Amino acid sequence: MKQLWKRVLVCSLAVILMVLFGQPGTARANAGLTASPSSVNFGSVAVNTLSSASFVTLANVGNQSVTILQASSTLPEFILSGPSLPFTVLGGQSVTFQVVFRPDSANGFSGNLAFALNRTSGGLKTIPVSGQGTGGTLASPSPSTTYLLSANTNSLAFGNVLAGSSGSQMLTLANTGNSAVSISQVTTAGTGFSASGLLLPAILVAGQSVALGITFAPTATGSATGTVSVVSTATNSPLTISLSGTGVQPQILVVPSSVSFGSVTVGVTNTQTVTLSNPGSANLSVTQITASGTGFTLSGLALPLSIAPGQSAAFTAAFAPVTSGTATGSLSLVSNAPSSLTTVALSGSGTASTLLLSANPASLSFGSVNLGSNATNTVTLSNTGHSSVSVSQINASGAGFSVSGFAVPFTLAAGQLASFPVAFAPAISGSSAGSVSVISTASNSPAAISLSGSGVQPVSHSVLLTWMASTSAVAGYNIYRGTQTAGPYTKLDSSYTVGTTYTDTTVQSAQNYFYVATAVDSTGMESSYSNEIPVAVP
Repeated sequence: MKQLWKRVLVCSLAVILMVLFGQPGTARANAGLTASPSSVNFGSVAVNTLSSASFVTLANVGNQSVTILQASSTLPEFILSGPSLPFTVLGGQSVTFQVVFRPDSANGFSGNLAFALNRTSGGLKTIPVSGQGTGGTLASPSPSTTYLLSANTNSLAFGNVLAGSSGSQMLTLANTGNSAVSISQVTTAGTGFSASGLLLPAILVAGQSVALGITFAPTATGSATGTVSVVSTATNSPLTISLSGTGVQPQILVVPSSVSFGSVTVGVTNTQTVTLSNPGSANLSVTQITASGTGFTLSGLALPLSIAPGQSAAFTAAFAPVTSGTATGSLSLVSNAPSSLTTVALSGSGTASTLLLSANPASLSFGSVNLGSNATNTVTLSNTGHSSVSVSQINASGAGFSVSGFAVPFTLAAGQLASFPVAFAPAISGSSAGSVSVISTASNSPAAISLSGSGVQPVSHSVLLTWMASTSAVAGYNIYRGTQTAGPYTKLDSSYTVGTTYTDTTVQSAQNYFYVATAVDSTGMESSYSNEIPVAVP
């Protein structure tokens, strides 16, 4: 009854397939697709034992692609496995399926491998399969029979994977026993881990291996662990491989979060430094940065820019107003951070340019200056405007007045100072008046400094010294002078004075002097200093 039920099931399946896809063997169904071999005979196989695997290759010998929608066996004793479906075979290409025979009774079995094709190319491709079950109920396997499934590693480490993306590795499963093993289930555990690429059930004959793709796709940052479990007919089933990986994510931090340039003179550029840092756990990639708003620019940043975790990079934001008034703008940064677009507000105010130059003092009085001598005073120029001022000329007018100590042209930035001397050297007696004119790009040019002074005849002074003659025999006297009491003193003449008077014509007005004298004998020996005589010159 069991065998009859199987035959009825086969006939029913064949009828359903013919209704869905048309009669097998028609020109339309087989167009462009050939099978090698055209049939498979497994011969005699012990009951409840897996046969060696046979492989069927379907080749597309036509010009149009053929899509295999489904693949199945009309009898459960013939186990079919292959690539994931649907699978498209392009013209000139091929695909291979694996089939094994596992009889459950000592009978002959005949069935078909049925491949459902897309309607563009035809309905159904069938390949006959047959085999003979022998030996009745299978006795216990001999001790030398082994059913083992091994993996090329007992753990897979994915390392750092960017959250929102994925990393994949291939796991190789191999039959390291001496008998065929059937893989019936592959499951993964752990957030973000998945397996793919293996069509189940899959039969591995002794020594055969197959690749299994394992993917780690974290959705958040942090460490993750998991396992992949392979259930099979092997004695060491389930085979478990540990999985690990870390989800990482870059972050972006901009300092300052907004930039205010304050008041900036029209035509002048004000700059500020902006720093980008990455407090995240993956490399930050900045691919685009733009400045919007009139007068706002940026520089010093080469794109694309990669910033490692914990590192930073700086660039310059600038504001150069072209008109007066308030201006606003922004910096827009595109990166691989979770918030892809980062915006930094910019603001500033343009102020009208002012060009002002001030002189200190505004007038100079030299007082009385002896003819033949000179007096000097200093004038300081300061830029009290908002913009640079260029000085092209500095001229003095009036008898005896002159300027020096500068080279024109020169430029003073806003707030900058420059000084130069003004001299008065009168050539005649009497009052003199003049001015200094400073020509510049300032709006108040020329700046004028008034000058005044008087030339006077120099007054000559002298000091007459007299003393009593020494009671000892002397050859003469040496006269000494100092500018403070008790010395030090300086001898006025290189030779001694004969007589008891001396006139000092080298004194200056408004100066105090202190005199002493010594007696010199014929051998040149000098006495000690006389009493000190103070003299005040008016």
